[in-house]
Amino acid sequence: MPATLTITPWPDPLLDTLGHDPRSLYVEKFWLPTLGPTAVLLLRHLASRFDESPAGVELPVADTSQALGLGQRDGNSSPIVRTLTRLSQFDLACDDGRGTVAVRRNLPPINRRHVRRLPASLQVAHAEWAEAKLAEPPLATARRRARQVAFTLLEQGDDADHVERVLFATGFHPSVCHDAARWAYQRHREAMEAAAAATPETAA
Repeated sequence: MPATLTITPWPDPLLDTLGHDPRSLYVEKFWLPTLGPTAVLLLRHLASRFDESPAGVELPVADTSQALGLGQRDGNSSPIVRTLTRLSQFDLACDDGRGTVAVRRNLPPINRRHVRRLPASLQVAHAEWAEAKLAEPPLATARRRARQVAFTLLEQGDDADHVERVLFATGFHPSVCHDAARWAYQRHREAMEAAAAATPETAA
């Protein structure tokens, strides 16, 4: 196992539009008991890295393991490598065997088998969540997520056209991409104008 892994997003048009961000409350409540804390922690770390580098990242195994509080080990004994293997078992990662691993940006709802293994209180909570989702417009979640990513990219200096292209390449529906880029540009401009208005003018 190489000391540095190339981690790329594993695109899926359906999951990337309607799935659950690893940093979401859904994943914390319902996936955490199934995957375990290390797997969820790594997914969250990679989701943040993908926001900054949508094409993928280079992941130093030992350094990343230490940064996440998992000990400084590399090779097959590394917690990072074992965790990626576990994610593969749940179809959340895919290793090409040559040092490149594709990882899901978003997670599907947990399946019924795993729901039945949750504590009774979480089973009830999941049923209530599913019922509420049936009443929500299907693109509402995707729109919120796309806007969050678009605003982050604009804050990093990207222009609106590039943001829209990145969102489309990530797998969002074209209408969601356009809406998110336009919304984020407007909010970014408002924030910049507010900051400029609050800055005292420099004396001549």
